Amino acid sequence: MKNVENKVIIITGASSGIGEETAKLLAKNGAKIVLSARREDRLQCLASQLGENVVYLKSDVSNLDDMNALVALAKEKFGRVDVLFANAGVMPGGNMSELKVQDWMSMVDINIKGVLNSIAAVLPDFISQKSGHIVVTSSVAGTKSVPGNAVYAGTKHFVRAMLDSFRTESVLEGTNIRTTTIYPGAIKTELLNTIAPSKTKSMVEEFYKNVGLEPDVIANAVLYAVSQPDNVDVSDMVVRPSKEN
Repeated sequence: MKNVENKVIIITGASSGIGEETAKLLAKNGAKIVLSARREDRLQCLASQLGENVVYLKSDVSNLDDMNALVALAKEKFGRVDVLFANAGVMPGGNMSELKVQDWMSMVDINIKGVLNSIAAVLPDFISQKSGHIVVTSSVAGTKSVPGNAVYAGTKHFVRAMLDSFRTESVLEGTNIRTTTIYPGAIKTELLNTIAPSKTKSMVEEFYKNVGLEPDVIANAVLYAVSQPDNVDVSDMVVRPSKEN
């Protein structure tokens, strides 16, 4: 596809769900893919399916050194980085009154610090080459209040505010870095696996089973954003089931 072929694209959270499907679709359209996740066996399997223009590194977005190593791998193998898809995330869920502080910190480490670490790793090259595209997975929870998932919603609101502010900075600084925030609704991924068993989880799982969309719909959204001409910035995309309120 025009403006996708031969682009070097880093994908975090690539071992399943949205990340995996996006890797498959972008590779099919001629992109060169660098996969990141903590489950090396799944990365190895995916890379073997997608061919010689795909490499991977077992890496943790909460570790800045890992993200720097990921960028170094992309440059060693393909010479540059054109796009970052910061997709890794967790959603333990629960009311704040339950005081699941460890879960809160996990969401901060991955959903916030993980996005910042991955951006910090690519930003020097994007600024130097005066081009680049940062795509981040937020959530519809990043657009409204979500009782029962306050901390998760907070992390996704952070992504929304941060990336929109950064987009304006890039315009003012003339670095030509495009940004896209994607807000998935009910998508059938492993994200629900991070929620502790509860009545609420059972209700959410039933809703996802009956109404949820397959992760390839988000892959298509990423492809659309990345494929636009360099002077077009698709800043925000909400993708959810038509039956989701």
